[in-house]
Amino acid sequence: MTGLPDPAASRAVLIGTAGYRYLAGLPTVEANVRDLAAELCDATVWGLPEPHCTSVLDPEHPADLLDAVHRAGDEATDTLLVYFAGHGMRDTETDDLYLALHGSQQNVGYTAVGYQHLRSALRDSQAQRKVVLLDCCFSGRAARMLAGEEDALAEQAAVEGAYVLTASPRDRAALAPDGERHTAFTGELLRILRDGIPDGPELIDLDTLCRTMEARLRSKNRPLPQRATEGGVGRLKLVRNRALGLRDVDVLEADVRAAMAGAGIVLARSLRAAGRSGDALPILRLTLQERAPGGEGDLLAVQLELSEVLSETGRTREAIEVLEQAFAQVHRFYGPEAVQVCRRLAALLQESGNHIEACAVLEHALDLLQDGSRALA
Repeated sequence: MTGLPDPAASRAVLIGTAGYRYLAGLPTVEANVRDLAAELCDATVWGLPEPHCTSVLDPEHPADLLDAVHRAGDEATDTLLVYFAGHGMRDTETDDLYLALHGSQQNVGYTAVGYQHLRSALRDSQAQRKVVLLDCCFSGRAARMLAGEEDALAEQAAVEGAYVLTASPRDRAALAPDGERHTAFTGELLRILRDGIPDGPELIDLDTLCRTMEARLRSKNRPLPQRATEGGVGRLKLVRNRALGLRDVDVLEADVRAAMAGAGIVLARSLRAAGRSGDALPILRLTLQERAPGGEGDLLAVQLELSEVLSETGRTREAIEVLEQAFAQVHRFYGPEAVQVCRRLAALLQESGNHIEACAVLEHALDLLQDGSRALA
């Protein structure tokens, strides 16, 4: 037992609306969703299998948002995490909360998703624990209504038996600081997931996460997160503290990365042999990111393994992209892995109907073999 929610029995749905037809765009939201998904699937953070983490970008219709939550809620038996980033709107008469879609209009509630529908989807889930992260912004009348009511959003967003953490800045500048990749709220969340909390616990629970975010955002004079919780869910340990893994380690960075590359491939192959290709995927992605500088041979080995896992999990297009990146490097090597890259890339291209490209790749493999033979002569 790791003490964390079981990744195999947990699900996450990450929703973000970055582009709007009638409201101001929030370009940082797309980076929020993509980077948060990467961290949650990182084996050193939580290790959620990629198929268990659903990203919904720029939903057009309420069903695009709610169907994903209902599916994840039906599948999750341990923990269900739902994240939304984008414009939040308040009904002018009822003060109800709405989550804005691509075509939402201010003060026109039926063009958005009423939060009560998301709450119902969460209540229907069989998951033991539910976590809701709302990175919503407000403007105009809603901003004035929220002034001086620090707990208004958190209280309205509360879900029975769930932990709800919200950000409710009063304008877009506070939500998405100029020149930064992420919104203020999600950016701070990502920094904790990536770097951990020095002197913090080995496993970071939700209350610790909230307190740390609050302290760091306060030091930057940014809007503070709000929370609503029931049933002791705040004690749920959600992620590993990566800061502890970096403490008192006196080895060269290149040695660490080389060791991670070797261990990552071994672990990934063991998981594949056990029929757990989905679990091997985030490990290989991390290994590819952390390989030692100049370790091109390791690079080819990791790319080959990653392409196989992507193919096994139905991500053929991504597998081809990985092998194409590897193919750009194979002219520097004459070893068997360089030839294997060509063979696998050609096979996938042929399966995809790109026969001419497949022939060109195979011709290059023959050139590599001939060059290798001359080098050994």
